[in-house]
Amino acid sequence: MIGNLGLLAGLVLLIMLALRGWNILFAVLVSVFVIGMTNSMTLADVFLKHFPFGPSGAFSFAGNFLMLFLWGAVFGRMMAASQAAHSVATAITQWLGAKRALLIAMLVCALLTYGGVVVFVVIFTMYPIGVTLMREANIPRRLYAAAIALGAGTFTMTAMPGTPSIHNVIAARALGTDLFAGGWYGVFASAIMAVLGMWYLERRWRTATNAGEGYVATEQDEKMHQLAMARGHESPAWQLAILPMIIVLAIIVLPRLLQMVGQSADWITFGLTQPILWASFALLMGAISCFVLFKPLRSRFSDAICEGVNDSILPLINTAAVIGFGGVVIQTTGFHDFAAWLLALPMPPLLSVFVSANLISGVTASASGGLQIFMSSLAPAYLEAGVSPELLHRLANLAAGGLDSLPHSGAVIALFTLMGLKHKEAYRDVFMVTVLFPMVAALAVVMVALVLG
Repeated sequence: MIGNLGLLAGLVLLIMLALRGWNILFAVLVSVFVIGMTNSMTLADVFLKHFPFGPSGAFSFAGNFLMLFLWGAVFGRMMAASQAAHSVATAITQWLGAKRALLIAMLVCALLTYGGVVVFVVIFTMYPIGVTLMREANIPRRLYAAAIALGAGTFTMTAMPGTPSIHNVIAARALGTDLFAGGWYGVFASAIMAVLGMWYLERRWRTATNAGEGYVATEQDEKMHQLAMARGHESPAWQLAILPMIIVLAIIVLPRLLQMVGQSADWITFGLTQPILWASFALLMGAISCFVLFKPLRSRFSDAICEGVNDSILPLINTAAVIGFGGVVIQTTGFHDFAAWLLALPMPPLLSVFVSANLISGVTASASGGLQIFMSSLAPAYLEAGVSPELLHRLANLAAGGLDSLPHSGAVIALFTLMGLKHKEAYRDVFMVTVLFPMVAALAVVMVALVLG
């Protein structure tokens, strides 16, 4: 009983500290201390075994995924430093017009993240562009923030087949599938998230306009607006700017396409069986292509690499810390009772996958952290129950992208901090597009899969 209460107290403490703006690593360490002490774990087991090096340990995760985070961040920095990301965004703005700013934000973020740019880098890239868009279209910043969250943190993160996202790679590595597993289900879910999300945001924008709510500039906005204007003069043509993202996606797709036409080779097998290294290689090639294509970047190429490496550290540490929290949680009796309860629920296995992956991601407030824990602790039971690896891959990804965006999510906190927002004014809209609608999409996939048998 005390252990279960300690488990709950540790989770609540983590959420409260995150909401109050405490460093996530510190919050995790305090929380796992509470959990460990109330569950009769020694300090050595908590901080030297389960948290760092367990099956879902922080250092275990960081070691396995270092290359993906590193080259993803370096590629993102190259796209930003060369002004290629800005060029792509500007081109879409010219095509669609500033009055479609929310759609533009969603599309650009989706394109960048599907092209391999790390979510955190996308957030920082989109803010200077967003200042101009919000100013011209008179959009409340809370809605623009929600549009960024919709494009960067939903369907391109968990649903779209082939995406080099960390979540897609985790599932592929654990189940022996590839990044395109359950592809049609992912496309179906993506359509639901995108359509519902944009319908909601456009409706909220009309309501805000009718109520007299609009854009309110901040001092930081003025600085970002000037930066965006300066960058616009240095941007390459959009046809050239989009090539590195096409290269990344093409490299990721190539092994599967060759396999489909009956080709075989050692490197094709490597690409299909080593999704972490293959996606990392694709991102590295994307970064090199930036050097080749964008001449102004060459003079500061080494600086961009160093900045990209630095960009990768904080997301990697924060993600690893949350996963380490889960690594301690799964060693408690309460979690095993919770997992047994989930597996024993009188429901079809696919619905059980939806419930369990959602709840675990909610506990960790991290889709990647929850998915890592799900794959190491519950996935084998669902495979034994007859769920195919491909369907489990996609459905677990979709479900993990539901409750992951609770208030203490690191990405949510980073977005609000950058845009000068508070949870009480902006979280409702982010909740709708990153929690509710992804859960609706995942449930729709469950229903379709059950009907198709």
